Amino acid sequence: MDQYTVIADTPIQVHLLQGCCLEAERADRVAAGLDGLRAALSQHLHAHIIAVSEEIRRSARLLRELADRSQVHMARVPIVLDHLNVVLPCMSRTLRDINKYYDDKLFTREIRWRKMYHDMAKEAGGITLPQRFLLYNDLLGLLMQLLIRSPDFDFNRLDTLRAKILELRERRSIAPPTQVAGPLVRQEAMMMMSPVQDLKTHWAEQIFSLPLPSRTPFKSLKQSKVYPGPLFPSGQSNIPSDSKILFWRPFDNDHLSVTVLVNSQNDSPYVLIRTYDGGSSWLALRGAHELCITRSGSGLQLRRWSQSSRCPKPWAVLYFLTWEELVLFYCSFVALKARNPLTVQIHPKEFKLHGEKRLFQAQTIDDGYKHSLIVYQDEETRGIRLHAAVWEGELRQCPVWTAFVTHQAASPTWLTTRSKHRVWLNDVKLYVFCQKYREANMRRNRPGAFEIYFVAEEAAQRFREVFYPPGPSAASSEANGSPG
Repeated sequence: MDQYTVIADTPIQVHLLQGCCLEAERADRVAAGLDGLRAALSQHLHAHIIAVSEEIRRSARLLRELADRSQVHMARVPIVLDHLNVVLPCMSRTLRDINKYYDDKLFTREIRWRKMYHDMAKEAGGITLPQRFLLYNDLLGLLMQLLIRSPDFDFNRLDTLRAKILELRERRSIAPPTQVAGPLVRQEAMMMMSPVQDLKTHWAEQIFSLPLPSRTPFKSLKQSKVYPGPLFPSGQSNIPSDSKILFWRPFDNDHLSVTVLVNSQNDSPYVLIRTYDGGSSWLALRGAHELCITRSGSGLQLRRWSQSSRCPKPWAVLYFLTWEELVLFYCSFVALKARNPLTVQIHPKEFKLHGEKRLFQAQTIDDGYKHSLIVYQDEETRGIRLHAAVWEGELRQCPVWTAFVTHQAASPTWLTTRSKHRVWLNDVKLYVFCQKYREANMRRNRPGAFEIYFVAEEAAQRFREVFYPPGPSAASSEANGSPG
């Protein structure tokens, strides 16, 4: 069936989620089928098949993310439904057609692929399969921007893509959408529903949007999960309107996702987890103040307080592909919880990421604040990072920023001593977990290097020796009390 008919008793948000999740599952199956087809074909055909399968997998990710983000923006779901009712049937037909081609046992696998690629391009007016899914994905990306009120949203671009997909539907003899899934919204009204964005970007929105300077993989890969407990169906999260998504992270090929948001009613962070069970998506929601976080190998375990048992119980465990992503999630959660107005107390152990060895610690003056600068080395991956935390007060030990030490540290110009108290670091990327912190104030120098000011003179030298250990002759001279 090429239409997504709305049943009268079905809420529009449930209709949206069902359509997105259905096609995401179909896209995963088709991409896996193409992988199997590619394995049986000559090397010279692989590039084209990979191009198609990668775009199909991107379609699945976009559909699931759109469904996940709609949980937080339910009031805005109606304005994207009409556009989804244009693209989903067309995408569904394309996926099912691909499936028919590679399941056709009358031909060899190579002929199946060639017929699929060329016949489907011909029927689409010359639009190749990678281009077709790129068209779908561009429109889905714009719908995401429309849903979250992104300032980058381009209505004219959306209108152009919609027209192209309607033309493609016509070529494929897919009837135009006769029943509108959601209210038709004119451009003027749509812009009114998209008020000017809050110019104050939350620090957490930037954390996972920045590219990683390095990716240190974990050796063991495990499956993330939500433990038994209160779950509710998609579309029934009851999250207040105008709540703000801070970041969204997929796990296990999108079969589980985590959305961290700020509740608009109490200005507090919440964690929303979506998982699949029995072919349906289910949600779990907890405030950051209700959870504790600990590390176990490549995973982070979130625990909730059980009123009946009067003790903490596992709520979810999230396994990460890289050490860097685990660190960023951990620091983000701890910083959000520590600064949360609903948090009664936070155990000192939560400020310390398990599985790290401390190589160095000293007090610094950083952007006018007293901070503790620590150099940590991960015991499993051997990765090294810099970690700045609040020195004193109620937020003592709360993360302020972290920076991963990459291969650049091997360069003799990476660290420069500027005085007895100051060192400069070149080519270092900070991930900041504090709204007030201004990194630019520590880069006011000609090369734009990051400056670290140590309160104690000896700390600057000790810091340097972490990365550039003194040679045997220098160490011997110091031990004898004589100049080197």
